[in-house]
Amino acid sequence: MKSSIFPDFKGIKEFLCLNCKEQKFNLMTLNRLLILILIPFFISCNNKKEQELTERENLLLERENKFADKEAEYELLLKMKDSIQSTLQVKDSVLKIQVWPDSLRTKWNSKIICRESNCSNYVIGDQRSEIWDFVSDSTGMYANVLSNNQIKRVFRGQYLVNKIILDSARESSAKNTIKIDVVLDDIKDNVIKGTQTITGQDNCKAKFSVELTPSKK
Repeated sequence: MKSSIFPDFKGIKEFLCLNCKEQKFNLMTLNRLLILILIPFFISCNNKKEQELTERENLLLERENKFADKEAEYELLLKMKDSIQSTLQVKDSVLKIQVWPDSLRTKWNSKIICRESNCSNYVIGDQRSEIWDFVSDSTGMYANVLSNNQIKRVFRGQYLVNKIILDSARESSAKNTIKIDVVLDDIKDNVIKGTQTITGQDNCKAKFSVELTPSKK
């Protein structure tokens, strides 16, 4: 028979084991609770990241749309610019006067002096005197060059407000083939000045100063 003064080790052991089981149970319960608590947190974090990503994507899409709008606006401006330039070119062509001004509708004495030449038949210092007559009809504007009351040459003409441009079709003869261009860019009431360029058949060039004054006849 066991003495009662000694502790009941078996009971203590069972008590401690019971506490261990309870602690183990409590720890498992705590872990489960923590998991249950953390799951919504992680879900919330993931949702927040997804929301941020969606917001960034929307912002990027908005910027792309704005850029596309700006690009479309730029293309529209370019088209408007081209349209305006085309309109101005048309207006410029319309502004080209189709008849000579009244101030030119008279015969003019011409003084033409050779200033430069690499053509054998034009010598620097050579001078010519002719009569120029500015005429126009339904076919266009012309300047007739007369010598001894006979038309020697016919220029096609343009009058651009402050400049007269004349050019001849290439003239052919048995001796030579030449082309003549005239630019009169110093226009006053009683005198008109400019330059005449003759291109020969071998592409030689001769340049002449031109001075026109109203004929008294």
